[in-house]
Amino acid sequence: MSADAAGRSACATSAHPIGGEACGLKAKRIYIPPMAYGSARAFASAFRAIGLDAEPTPPSDHRTRELGARYTSGDECYPAKVTVGDFVKVLERPETDPGRVAFFMPTAQGPCRFGQYAPYLRHVLDANGWRDVEILSPTSQNAYAGLGSLAGPFVRTGWRALLCADLLQKLLLMRRPYEERRGDAEAAYEASLTDLCSTLEETPAEPPVQLQALKESMVRARGRFRKVATRAGGAPLIGIVGEIFCRLNTFSNENLVQCLEGYGAEAWVSDLVEWIWYTNSEHFRKLKLAGRIWTSEALGAWVRKRVQKRDEHVLAEPFHEDFAGREEPDIYEILECARPYLPREGAFGEMVLNVGKVVYLAKKGAAGIIDISPFTCMNGIVCEAIYPRISRDLGGIPIRNFYFDGTQSDLDRDLGVYMELARSYQTGRLAAAG
Repeated sequence: MSADAAGRSACATSAHPIGGEACGLKAKRIYIPPMAYGSARAFASAFRAIGLDAEPTPPSDHRTRELGARYTSGDECYPAKVTVGDFVKVLERPETDPGRVAFFMPTAQGPCRFGQYAPYLRHVLDANGWRDVEILSPTSQNAYAGLGSLAGPFVRTGWRALLCADLLQKLLLMRRPYEERRGDAEAAYEASLTDLCSTLEETPAEPPVQLQALKESMVRARGRFRKVATRAGGAPLIGIVGEIFCRLNTFSNENLVQCLEGYGAEAWVSDLVEWIWYTNSEHFRKLKLAGRIWTSEALGAWVRKRVQKRDEHVLAEPFHEDFAGREEPDIYEILECARPYLPREGAFGEMVLNVGKVVYLAKKGAAGIIDISPFTCMNGIVCEAIYPRISRDLGGIPIRNFYFDGTQSDLDRDLGVYMELARSYQTGRLAAAG
């Protein structure tokens, strides 16, 4: 039997039959860039749940920056440098066989340079002799078509993995600032994340069975976090918006959230699935503009949205009491909050989400807002021009942009100054309310 025939036979007899392009992935390890630590781990488990080997890239470090600078020109934004650096770091390892490596790098349309990451990564790999390395690059148009017959099960499993990871991250950020014993909340988070990943990998992929198992995992997580001894709340609540990678990747933002917590703040970070809800809403908007709202494509999108909403409701339901006062808004509420400043019909992407989320977070009692963006990020620059007006309209709430390019030296000092402004705003607001 030839090697090709053997490969086809192995795919055909797998517990998770793989067809088309996905058969080639069976022999590879897929590396996930850690946009957020927990999300990357859970997403890798979603791949393993359908029979594909996957893991997050190794933790970023000084070598990441060195390689990122070497293999980029300087015109790319910081997340591109970090992801390229981490991918090349994988290829540097003596035990790595490039022919058995696949890098997960999605892409998207819109003004952000993110849409060029995958093509640029392909250029870097080819120019340096790594032509055998595969890039798995789904888009909003092709979903995960490269996974062949596994695309359907993976999309739903991956969606649920990201939902659960966001819920665990939210629990961590709500508990960690108030823990009586340092490290207890982090321990509960790590145990819950491991539980989530095991549940994804060990549960049959049948949707009802998987959903029930994941809900039970979330109930166990709730129990762990409720056992964390905490002191009284009341810390200034700081909303975190900005470019999705930079705000969620702690290496890229110099661990800004934990620095804030060191100053006695609680952070409310915009989550990852917010972007997925936004892209869904854009899909419907464009279908309507094209006069295609009564088509099979629109019906499929509507069914998918209903399924995703049900998944979200089931998985978040165990935390109804825990998240009281910290409820995540519907995407259309965010877009309406943005409308007076940046209507979605005239702008696109994270800038609209950031502006809308600032207004929402202020209404939910935030004492301040921080926008985390890469240096030279167009979304951050546009938002920064609009924030002064929003601040005035919302009673002077302090809104500050923090830009990152890997060279920050005064972050701690700047955060200290910012927290004084946030505390002053909170004190004034409470006095006015009292």
